[in-house]
Amino acid sequence: MNPTNKKSSYYLPSPSSWPLKGSIALICLVVGAANWLHDVAFGPYLVGLGFLLLFYVIYGWFGTVIRENRAGLLQNPQVDYSFRWGMCWFIFSEVMFFGAFFGALFYVRIYVVPNLGGTSPHIASHLLLWPDFKSIWPLLKNPGQNEFVGPQSIMNPWGIPALNTLILLTSGVTVTIAHWSLLKDRRKTMISAQLATALLGVAFLIMQGHEYAEAYLQKGLTLGSGIYGTTFFMLTGFHGLHVTIGTIGLCVILYRMIIRDFSPHNHFAFEAVSWYWHFVDVVWLLLFIFVYWM
Repeated sequence: MNPTNKKSSYYLPSPSSWPLKGSIALICLVVGAANWLHDVAFGPYLVGLGFLLLFYVIYGWFGTVIRENRAGLLQNPQVDYSFRWGMCWFIFSEVMFFGAFFGALFYVRIYVVPNLGGTSPHIASHLLLWPDFKSIWPLLKNPGQNEFVGPQSIMNPWGIPALNTLILLTSGVTVTIAHWSLLKDRRKTMISAQLATALLGVAFLIMQGHEYAEAYLQKGLTLGSGIYGTTFFMLTGFHGLHVTIGTIGLCVILYRMIIRDFSPHNHFAFEAVSWYWHFVDVVWLLLFIFVYWM
Protein backbone atom coordinates (compact mmCIF):
# COMPACT_ATOMS: atom_id res chain seq x y z
CA MET A 1 0.00 0.00 0.00
CA ASN A 2 1.51 3.36 -0.97
CA PRO A 3 1.44 6.40 1.37
CA THR A 4 -1.35 8.05 -0.62
CA ASN A 5 -3.65 5.10 -0.11
CA LYS A 6 -2.71 4.97 3.57
CA LYS A 7 -3.84 8.54 4.06
CA SER A 8 -7.07 8.18 2.06
CA SER A 9 -8.38 4.98 3.68
CA TYR A 10 -9.73 4.47 7.16
CA TYR A 11 -7.32 2.20 9.03
CA LEU A 12 -8.85 -0.73 10.94
CA PRO A 13 -6.37 -2.44 13.28
CA SER A 14 -6.24 -6.19 13.67
CA PRO A 15 -8.00 -7.80 16.66
CA SER A 16 -5.98 -7.06 19.80
CA SER A 17 -5.53 -8.75 23.17
CA TRP A 18 -4.50 -5.51 24.92
CA PRO A 19 -8.00 -4.67 26.27
CA LEU A 20 -8.27 -8.12 27.89
CA LYS A 21 -4.80 -7.83 29.39
CA GLY A 22 -5.62 -4.36 30.67
CA SER A 23 -8.80 -5.63 32.33
CA ILE A 24 -6.85 -8.39 34.08
CA ALA A 25 -4.33 -5.82 35.34
CA LEU A 26 -7.09 -3.59 36.76
CA ILE A 27 -8.82 -6.56 38.42
CA CYS A 28 -5.54 -7.52 40.09
CA LEU A 29 -5.07 -3.95 41.31
CA VAL A 30 -8.57 -3.57 42.75
CA VAL A 31 -8.78 -7.02 44.35
CA GLY A 32 -5.23 -6.74 45.66
CA ALA A 33 -5.81 -3.28 47.14
CA ALA A 34 -9.05 -4.39 48.86
CA ASN A 35 -7.32 -7.39 50.42
CA TRP A 36 -4.28 -5.32 51.37
CA LEU A 37 -6.51 -2.90 53.30
CA HIS A 38 -7.97 -5.91 55.15
CA ASP A 39 -4.47 -7.21 56.02
CA VAL A 40 -4.73 -10.27 53.76
CA ALA A 41 -1.22 -11.60 53.09
CA PHE A 42 -1.46 -11.84 49.29
CA GLY A 43 -2.87 -8.31 48.90
CA PRO A 44 0.43 -6.41 48.38
CA TYR A 45 1.74 -9.06 45.97
CA LEU A 46 -1.43 -8.91 43.89
CA VAL A 47 -1.19 -5.12 43.73
CA GLY A 48 2.43 -5.42 42.60
CA LEU A 49 1.43 -7.92 39.93
CA GLY A 50 -1.36 -5.59 38.80
CA PHE A 51 1.04 -2.66 38.42
CA LEU A 52 3.52 -4.77 36.45
CA LEU A 53 0.77 -5.98 34.13
CA LEU A 54 -0.57 -2.44 33.74
CA PHE A 55 2.84 -1.04 32.82
CA TYR A 56 3.28 -3.89 30.34
CA VAL A 57 -0.12 -3.13 28.77
CA ILE A 58 0.51 0.61 28.57
CA TYR A 59 3.95 0.09 27.05
CA GLY A 60 2.75 -2.49 24.54
CA TRP A 61 -0.56 -0.88 23.58
CA PHE A 62 0.72 2.64 23.16
CA GLY A 63 3.83 1.32 21.45
CA THR A 64 1.63 -0.37 18.88
CA VAL A 65 -0.27 2.86 18.20
CA ILE A 66 3.01 4.80 17.87
CA ARG A 67 4.34 2.30 15.33
CA GLU A 68 1.08 2.55 13.37
CA ASN A 69 1.39 6.33 13.32
CA ARG A 70 5.01 6.20 12.16
CA ALA A 71 3.98 3.85 9.36
CA GLY A 72 1.47 6.43 8.14
CA LEU A 73 -1.54 4.23 8.87
CA LEU A 74 -3.27 6.83 11.07
CA GLN A 75 -2.83 9.85 8.80
CA ASN A 76 -6.48 10.12 7.91
CA PRO A 77 -9.00 12.82 8.96
CA GLN A 78 -11.59 10.25 10.01
CA VAL A 79 -9.05 8.33 12.10
CA ASP A 80 -7.98 11.59 13.75
CA TYR A 81 -11.64 12.40 14.42
CA SER A 82 -12.13 8.98 16.03
CA PHE A 83 -9.09 9.47 18.26
CA ARG A 84 -10.31 12.87 19.41
CA TRP A 85 -13.78 11.62 20.25
CA GLY A 86 -12.27 8.62 22.03
CA MET A 87 -10.16 10.91 24.21
CA CYS A 88 -13.16 13.14 24.92
CA TRP A 89 -15.22 10.16 26.09
CA PHE A 90 -12.31 8.95 28.21
CA ILE A 91 -12.04 12.32 29.95
CA PHE A 92 -15.82 12.31 30.42
CA SER A 93 -15.54 8.94 32.17
CA GLU A 94 -12.88 10.48 34.43
CA VAL A 95 -15.24 13.36 35.21
CA MET A 96 -17.88 10.83 36.28
CA PHE A 97 -15.24 8.94 38.31
CA PHE A 98 -14.28 11.97 40.38
CA GLY A 99 -17.87 13.19 40.38
CA ALA A 100 -18.87 10.08 42.33
CA PHE A 101 -16.22 10.73 44.97
CA PHE A 102 -17.07 14.42 45.27
CA GLY A 103 -20.70 13.36 45.56
CA ALA A 104 -19.80 11.10 48.48
CA LEU A 105 -17.96 14.00 50.15
CA PHE A 106 -20.88 16.40 49.72
CA TYR A 107 -23.39 13.77 50.87
CA VAL A 108 -21.45 13.28 54.10
CA ARG A 109 -20.90 16.97 54.74
CA ILE A 110 -24.36 18.25 53.80
CA TYR A 111 -26.60 15.37 54.93
CA VAL A 112 -24.97 12.73 57.15
CA VAL A 113 -22.92 14.82 59.56
CA PRO A 114 -25.69 17.40 60.22
CA ASN A 115 -28.18 14.58 60.85
CA LEU A 116 -25.90 12.82 63.33
CA GLY A 117 -25.04 16.13 64.97
CA GLY A 118 -28.63 17.26 65.42
CA THR A 119 -28.32 20.43 63.31
CA SER A 120 -30.88 19.29 60.73
CA PRO A 121 -34.67 18.93 61.14
CA HIS A 122 -34.22 15.15 61.38
CA ILE A 123 -32.66 14.88 64.83
CA ALA A 124 -33.77 11.34 65.71
CA SER A 125 -30.41 9.83 64.80
CA HIS A 126 -28.65 12.39 66.96
CA LEU A 127 -30.87 11.85 69.99
CA LEU A 128 -30.96 8.06 69.78
CA LEU A 129 -27.44 7.24 68.57
CA TRP A 130 -24.94 10.04 69.22
CA PRO A 131 -26.36 12.66 71.63
CA ASP A 132 -22.85 13.98 72.42
CA PHE A 133 -21.72 14.29 68.81
CA LYS A 134 -21.30 17.80 67.39
CA SER A 135 -21.73 18.55 63.70
CA ILE A 136 -18.40 20.15 62.78
CA TRP A 137 -16.41 19.65 59.57
CA PRO A 138 -13.68 18.53 59.29
CA LEU A 139 -14.32 15.91 61.95
CA LEU A 140 -11.67 15.69 64.62
CA LYS A 141 -13.98 13.75 66.93
CA ASN A 142 -16.01 10.99 65.29
CA PRO A 143 -19.40 9.74 66.50
CA GLY A 144 -17.81 6.42 67.53
CA GLN A 145 -14.57 7.86 68.83
CA ASN A 146 -13.60 4.62 70.58
CA GLU A 147 -13.71 2.62 67.36
CA PHE A 148 -12.42 5.32 64.99
CA VAL A 149 -10.10 7.78 66.66
CA GLY A 150 -10.18 11.09 64.83
CA PRO A 151 -7.09 12.98 63.66
CA GLN A 152 -5.26 15.39 65.92
CA SER A 153 -5.53 18.26 63.45
CA ILE A 154 -6.54 19.02 59.88
CA MET A 155 -4.30 19.70 56.90
CA ASN A 156 -3.30 23.35 56.57
CA PRO A 157 -4.47 24.51 53.11
CA TRP A 158 -1.91 27.31 52.93
CA GLY A 159 1.12 25.08 53.24
CA ILE A 160 1.92 22.26 50.81
CA PRO A 161 -1.58 22.26 49.21
CA ALA A 162 -1.26 25.93 48.20
CA LEU A 163 2.25 25.30 46.86
CA ASN A 164 1.02 22.29 44.90
CA THR A 165 -1.78 24.43 43.47
CA LEU A 166 0.82 26.92 42.23
CA ILE A 167 2.88 24.05 40.79
CA LEU A 168 -0.03 22.59 38.82
CA LEU A 169 -1.25 25.98 37.58
CA THR A 170 2.28 26.74 36.39
CA SER A 171 2.47 23.36 34.67
CA GLY A 172 -0.74 24.19 32.82
CA VAL A 173 0.97 27.30 31.46
CA THR A 174 4.16 25.46 30.45
CA VAL A 175 2.31 22.66 28.63
CA THR A 176 0.35 25.33 26.73
CA ILE A 177 3.63 27.03 25.78
CA ALA A 178 4.95 23.66 24.57
CA HIS A 179 1.85 23.20 22.41
CA TRP A 180 2.10 26.71 20.97
CA SER A 181 5.80 26.16 20.24
CA LEU A 182 5.04 22.88 18.48
CA LEU A 183 2.47 24.60 16.25
CA LYS A 184 5.02 27.34 15.47
CA ASP A 185 7.81 24.76 14.96
CA ARG A 186 9.98 26.33 17.65
CA ARG A 187 11.79 23.22 18.74
CA LYS A 188 13.97 24.51 21.60
CA THR A 189 11.11 26.31 23.32
CA MET A 190 8.86 23.29 22.85
CA ILE A 191 11.30 20.86 24.47
CA SER A 192 12.19 23.27 27.29
CA ALA A 193 8.54 23.91 28.14
CA GLN A 194 7.67 20.21 28.00
CA LEU A 195 10.63 19.35 30.24
CA ALA A 196 9.49 22.01 32.72
CA THR A 197 5.97 20.54 32.72
CA ALA A 198 7.26 17.03 33.46
CA LEU A 199 9.53 18.34 36.26
CA LEU A 200 6.63 20.25 37.79
CA GLY A 201 4.60 17.02 37.79
CA VAL A 202 7.42 15.23 39.62
CA ALA A 203 7.67 18.12 42.09
CA PHE A 204 3.94 17.87 42.82
CA LEU A 205 4.25 14.15 43.58
CA ILE A 206 7.24 14.70 45.89
CA MET A 207 5.35 17.38 47.81
CA GLN A 208 2.26 15.19 48.10
CA GLY A 209 4.38 12.32 49.42
CA HIS A 210 5.78 14.68 52.07
CA GLU A 211 2.24 15.79 52.93
CA TYR A 212 1.07 12.19 53.36
CA ALA A 213 3.99 11.44 55.66
CA GLU A 214 3.08 14.49 57.75
CA ALA A 215 -0.58 13.44 57.86
CA TYR A 216 0.19 9.89 59.03
CA LEU A 217 3.12 10.51 61.36
CA GLN A 218 2.31 13.90 62.89
CA LYS A 219 -1.42 14.58 62.57
CA GLY A 220 -2.88 11.09 63.00
CA LEU A 221 -4.82 11.58 59.77
CA THR A 222 -5.07 8.11 58.23
CA LEU A 223 -7.51 5.94 56.29
CA GLY A 224 -8.71 4.63 59.66
CA SER A 225 -9.34 8.00 61.30
CA GLY A 226 -12.97 8.30 60.25
CA ILE A 227 -14.84 9.84 57.34
CA TYR A 228 -12.57 12.88 57.11
CA GLY A 229 -9.53 10.64 56.64
CA THR A 230 -11.21 8.30 54.16
CA THR A 231 -12.60 11.07 51.95
CA PHE A 232 -9.31 12.99 52.12
CA PHE A 233 -7.16 10.07 51.00
CA MET A 234 -9.75 8.76 48.53
CA LEU A 235 -9.89 12.04 46.64
CA THR A 236 -6.28 13.19 46.93
CA GLY A 237 -4.93 9.67 46.46
CA PHE A 238 -6.78 9.02 43.21
CA HIS A 239 -5.78 12.46 42.01
CA GLY A 240 -2.17 11.67 42.85
CA LEU A 241 -2.48 8.46 40.81
CA HIS A 242 -3.74 10.50 37.86
CA VAL A 243 -0.87 12.97 38.24
CA THR A 244 1.53 10.01 38.20
CA ILE A 245 -0.01 8.67 34.99
CA GLY A 246 -0.02 12.16 33.47
CA THR A 247 3.63 12.74 34.39
CA ILE A 248 4.62 9.45 32.75
CA GLY A 249 2.69 10.54 29.66
CA LEU A 250 4.46 13.91 29.65
CA CYS A 251 7.84 12.17 29.82
CA VAL A 252 6.93 9.88 26.91
CA ILE A 253 5.81 12.89 24.87
CA LEU A 254 9.07 14.68 25.72
CA TYR A 255 11.04 11.71 24.40
CA ARG A 256 8.98 11.65 21.22
CA MET A 257 9.58 15.38 20.80
CA ILE A 258 13.32 14.84 21.07
CA ILE A 259 13.32 12.12 18.39
CA ARG A 260 11.14 14.31 16.14
CA ASP A 261 8.01 12.17 16.19
CA PHE A 262 5.72 15.19 15.94
CA SER A 263 5.06 17.90 13.39
CA PRO A 264 2.77 20.96 13.50
CA HIS A 265 0.16 18.93 11.60
CA ASN A 266 0.62 15.52 13.25
CA HIS A 267 0.78 15.56 17.05
CA PHE A 268 -2.50 14.27 18.47
CA ALA A 269 -0.67 12.19 21.11
CA PHE A 270 0.68 15.42 22.58
CA GLU A 271 -2.76 17.04 22.47
CA ALA A 272 -4.35 14.05 24.22
CA VAL A 273 -1.80 14.15 27.07
CA SER A 274 -2.18 17.93 27.39
CA TRP A 275 -5.98 17.60 27.58
CA TYR A 276 -5.56 15.01 30.31
CA TRP A 277 -3.12 17.25 32.17
CA HIS A 278 -5.48 20.22 32.08
CA PHE A 279 -8.22 17.94 33.45
CA VAL A 280 -5.91 16.96 36.31
CA ASP A 281 -5.31 20.67 37.01
CA VAL A 282 -9.05 21.41 37.20
CA VAL A 283 -9.69 18.48 39.54
CA TRP A 284 -6.93 19.70 41.85
CA LEU A 285 -8.49 23.18 42.03
CA LEU A 286 -11.77 21.57 43.14
CA LEU A 287 -9.87 19.46 45.67
CA PHE A 288 -8.08 22.49 47.07
CA ILE A 289 -11.35 24.37 47.50
CA PHE A 290 -13.62 21.62 48.86
CA VAL A 291 -11.18 19.27 50.63
CA TYR A 292 -8.53 21.61 52.02
CA TRP A 293 -10.03 25.09 52.18
CA MET A 294 -13.81 24.97 52.75
